[in-house]
Amino acid sequence: MLAMILAAGRGERMRPLTDHTPKPLLQAGGKPLIVWHIERLVRAGITDLVINHAHLGTQIEQALGNGHQFGASIRYSDEGTALETAGGIAFAFPLLGAEPFAVVNGDIYCDFDFTHLPGCVAALANSTDMAHLVLVDNPEHNLKGDFCLTNDRIVPTPQIPNPKSQVLTFSGIGLYKPALFANIPRGSKAPLAPLLREQIALGHVSGEHHRGIWVDVGTPQRLDELDKLLRAKQNA
Repeated sequence: MLAMILAAGRGERMRPLTDHTPKPLLQAGGKPLIVWHIERLVRAGITDLVINHAHLGTQIEQALGNGHQFGASIRYSDEGTALETAGGIAFAFPLLGAEPFAVVNGDIYCDFDFTHLPGCVAALANSTDMAHLVLVDNPEHNLKGDFCLTNDRIVPTPQIPNPKSQVLTFSGIGLYKPALFANIPRGSKAPLAPLLREQIALGHVSGEHHRGIWVDVGTPQRLDELDKLLRAKQNA
């Protein structure tokens, strides 16, 4: 299977760190954020990778090369100007192929086990679903959550609380069928959330709850906290 790592964002909230370094190359625990993803994907046997970029993208290509140093094969989708999540995926279509694929946000840290993604991709391919999302507990900066998970299905948030449901935060890790992005003109900006909510309303999105470590590295403070966490784990 193929995985795409999203690395095109400007990282405004991370300035001034991102004025001269693309956000996915910022380091925590002694290595760039994006390298943690690459190494974890490779260990899971997922070695065919596509990385999109825009802001300071040449630095990403120079740092990662063709991926052989990690045991991967990396191809790049140079957007020039960031096209948002869905627009970036649609722009990379020539590299993604016709089968379902994984997408991972390049500016998160997560200890999610990628080894079962191929099985999830196979299940998605053989279903009427359009996407499978990995959700996490709501962090302090997103206490209201993003999506409602009920019995491994992502459903519209009920008006009356359902004891079997949890409103959780999207981790930035998902599996998608190419058809989800088929109506986005290549080169146009498009967010992902409206596409997902449309398919959730139709009952075509599955999900799972990851209870491990997850950090949205959206501010210098969170980057520093993650760095301390990873260094503590390394020294334990």
